[in-house]
Formats: sequence, structure tokens, C-alpha cells
Amino acid sequence: MSLHSQVVVLGGGPGGYAAAFLAADLGMEVTLVEANARLGGTCLLRGCIPSKALLHVAKVVSEAEEMADWGVDFPKPKINIDKTRARKENVIETLSGGLAQLAKRRKVRRIHARGIFVDSQTLQLEGGDPDSYDAERITFDHCILATGSVPAMPKMFAIDSPRVLDSTGALALEDIPESLLVIGGGYIGLEMGTVYSELGSQVSVVELTEGLLPGADRDLVKPLEKRIRQRFSHVHLGTKVTGLKESGKKIEVQMEGPELNGTYPYDRVLVSIGRRPVSSGLGLENTGVKINDHGFVVVNDRQQTDDSHIMAIGDVAGEPMLAHKASHEGKVAAEVLAGEPAAFDATAIPAVVFTDPEIAWAGLTQEAAKRENREVAVAVYPWQASGRAIAIGRTDGMTKWLIDPANDRLLGCGIVGAGAGELIAEAVVAIEMGCSTRDLTESIHPHPTLSETVAFAGEVHLGLATEIYKPKRK
Repeated sequence: MSLHSQVVVLGGGPGGYAAAFLAADLGMEVTLVEANARLGGTCLLRGCIPSKALLHVAKVVSEAEEMADWGVDFPKPKINIDKTRARKENVIETLSGGLAQLAKRRKVRRIHARGIFVDSQTLQLEGGDPDSYDAERITFDHCILATGSVPAMPKMFAIDSPRVLDSTGALALEDIPESLLVIGGGYIGLEMGTVYSELGSQVSVVELTEGLLPGADRDLVKPLEKRIRQRFSHVHLGTKVTGLKESGKKIEVQMEGPELNGTYPYDRVLVSIGRRPVSSGLGLENTGVKINDHGFVVVNDRQQTDDSHIMAIGDVAGEPMLAHKASHEGKVAAEVLAGEPAAFDATAIPAVVFTDPEIAWAGLTQEAAKRENREVAVAVYPWQASGRAIAIGRTDGMTKWLIDPANDRLLGCGIVGAGAGELIAEAVVAIEMGCSTRDLTESIHPHPTLSETVAFAGEVHLGLATEIYKPKRK
């Protein structure tokens, strides 16, 4: 026996359920096939949502300690790890349960199974909950591939020890180790390192390159690196991990670098060196879908693959691997199937690193401008001049604009500081709308807020800044 659906969405993450829900809203018959019993994908179940919940705990612990500077002293916090873990799971369950109800109300059929392509219009259903499907196969007119990505784990680090974690294992929060080594100075490693550091672990970070957050604007990284060096035990740059070995209750880590050269013990090790798309083991070789050298499915700006029956969205369809990019692509795919003139043409895809301080950017970056040999004007507003930043004791930030010197059009924005992830949204709208610096600065911003710094950085470019003296050169 086999089922048939007008549209099958393979994968129930932010891109998958966004595509399924909109396709259903547009009048299509939709089936969502997901290997996990709960909807939400990596982001909700074992990624961005639980990590942000734990980062909230870390932030409160840190802020309580810093209130001593204001004459307010709190006792050292007592961490009940079981209650912390339970609260995190409650957040996940609440959101996932809400998605299940939304799928039901939209009449999206849910199948808890793994889907393998038999051909361009057929999926073999395996595992999961057989009660959620009464046939071994499902055929479709169109399939939206939304299988996401998984943590990368090189063979040399895969030593089959519970003391060696990937991001999923770190988020499980089994305990608070006395010492934790984070391999990789990217955003996931730094976020999880922040959590464990504030909960009481002695956290060290080792990064192969010469700087944390490789690829990010160096001006934005500097304030974060300064704080991380204050809060973490050690930060080792330009250092290579050459091997891991379990020894009793420790992981012996072999490292080579300017500061370390030998074997060092840690209670747990978090391997956080990136993610890889889930494009293998799906039977895509039985279809016309093409996969590039990096494992990403090749798509056009309408999310269409080389197979006329299959589309792809999210992490499996290419960088940047971000949940909000996946959701947007999912909606584009659904609209394309509905015959609408939709295409993915975003000018500014925001990225946020939820460390303390946060880092966020959108649009053109200074590094990209250098690579492209593109002339830009750079305007920076230091948060030392922000009344709100001074009031809350967080002057370790800046807001930075990249501007087209020919017409003063806003091209890119970078922010480091408390709440940078919330502030970047205004910059995204400004860049997408093609705003000029004048458009931004003549829009009145509320005082005293950190959002003012977005406009004030534009005033720096125009030579109109009030709180700092930097008149525009003639």
C-alpha cells in the first residue's frame, strides 16, 4: 500500500514546518514527514531555543554578580541542575506542543518516520511510529527537502566516550563539569562555553585560527574576546588539537600551539567545529537532485533543485545555516508551488552570536568589502557615549555602519553589546528598503535607549553626532 500527498515536506524544523503550514494555508494538501516524534527540528529541540534558555540563566547569574558594583550583593547562586534541565525541557515541550496543535488545525498530516527517496516522486517510510502511517511508501507531486544539518564530528574526535560532547550533548546538561574544554571558537562553542562558565565550570577554549569567531568583523569580536578572557579560564588561539583519549574520569587532550604543547586533562570536551548538511543517506541518488562538493543541495532562487518534483530549503540548501533563513526559504518554496512570483532575494540576512556581549551583523561586512575591493565609508558609534549603556554598566559595545560613499546608502551594519540581537532588526529593514543615512538619522529614536546608537552611528558619518565630537571632514 502507499499514500499520496500533493506536497510532502521532509523535515519538521523551522524551514520545514514554515513551508508545510504556509502551503496548507494556500490550499494545498500537505504531509509532513519527520524522524523525530516532536516538531521543531534542531533549532527547537536541541539547538537555538534550549541554548538561549540556558544563556538566559547564565546572564542572570552574571548580572547578579556584577550588581556588586552598584552596592547590591547577592549570595553565590546554588545551581539545582535537575530543575534547570527540567525548565529547559518545559520550554521545548511547550513550543513543540504548540507546533503540533498548529499542524492539526491546518490539517497537515504528520508522519513520524524517516523518509528515503525511492525515486523523484516516492518516499520509503522507515522507523519512527508505524501507527502514524499505514503504508510503507508515500508518493507526491512535489517534495520540499528540509532535512537540516548535524554537528560535525571528525573521526579523530569520535572516541565513543560520554565525556566527549557535541552541541546536542552539551545542551543535555547532564552535569556541571569542573573543567570543560571547548574545541572551536565559533558561535556555538562560545555560547555553550558561556553557559557552563556561569554555571560554575572552568572553561577553556582552543581555536585553530588566530582569532575567535573566524569570519566575523574583528572590531566586533574584540569586546567579546576581552570579556571571554575575563570569564573563561583560558583562551588558546592558533592551537591545534591532535588527539583525544579517555583516561579514567578524564579526557586527555593532545594539543600543539604557541602556549600549549603536550597532553592536558579535562572532565569533559565539547567538540564544536561547525555543522554539516544532512544530504547523504536520503536516496537522493535516485532522483535528479544535484549535490555540490560541500554536501549542499543545489537550488535556484526559487528553491528548486535540478529535479522538477523536489525543492530544498534551509541548512541542506546552503549557507548561511540559520533558522530564520530556513523559515524564509520555506515560505518562498510554498509560494512558488502555489504559482506565485516568489524568489529568495534577501539583501541582508542577520546573524547573531548570543554570547555576552552579543554580536550581530547584517548586510555587507567589512571583511567582504575588502575581499571584493569595494570602497565603503565606515561609521562607528562607541557605546561609551551612550547614556543608556552607561546607566546599565555595559559600555563594552559599539554600533558600526558600512555606507556607500557615492550615495550614502546603508550597506551593512554590525553591533556588539548587550541586546545586539534585538537591535539588528532595524538595520535589516533599513538595508532591505535601500535607506540612506539621512533616512535613518532623521527617524526619531527613543531616548535613552541602546537603539539610539543605530541612528547615532549614522550621525557620525554625517558629522552630526551630539554625544561625540567628530565633525564631518570637508
